[in-house]
Amino acid sequence: MSAEITEGADHLDGRLLRKVARVVLLDPEDRVLLLHGHEPDDPADDWWFTPGGGLEGRESRAEAALRELAEETGITDVELGPVLWRRTCSFPFAGRRWDQDEWYYLARTTQTATEARALTELERRSVVEARWWTCEELTRAHETVYPTRLAELLRRLLDEGPPAGPQTLDTEIV
Repeated sequence: MSAEITEGADHLDGRLLRKVARVVLLDPEDRVLLLHGHEPDDPADDWWFTPGGGLEGRESRAEAALRELAEETGITDVELGPVLWRRTCSFPFAGRRWDQDEWYYLARTTQTATEARALTELERRSVVEARWWTCEELTRAHETVYPTRLAELLRRLLDEGPPAGPQTLDTEIV
C-alpha cells in the first residue's frame, strides 16, 4: 500500500493522523534508550522502539516528548534538543490501526536508571523493559526496531551531528 504524504498533512490515505512526539535519548556513552514492547495478547510479537507517545490537550510536541519520557522511563534530567526526523507510519496494535505523524527529538541525559512511573493500562500490558543500546548492538540486532533504519540513522547522527533541519523518513505501513 502506498500513501501520499504532503508537508503538514494531517491525514494518511484519508485517515486522521495521531500527533506523536518521540525521544532519541542518548546517555554520556552515546547509547540510545529503547523500550521493549509486544502485542498485549501475544508476547512473541515484539519489537523495540523509542520512548514517546501522543500529544495531550494543547501541549506542544516538545512538552509531550518530555512528559512521555518521564512517564515511560522516570527520566526527567533531560536536555531536549532539535527534531531530528519526522515519520508517518501506520500499524496494527491491540486490535486497531494506528496512523501517526511522529517527530523524533534528540535528547541527552546523565540519568541512566529507568523506572516506568505512569504507564497507561495498555502500556502496562505491552511494555516489558527499557534498555540502553550502543550503535554497534543495534547494527547487529536481529530484533525488530522502530524506526526500521534506527541503527543507520543513529550512526549518522553520532558521526555528523544533528541534521540542519528535520529529515523526513520513509513512510512505514505495516
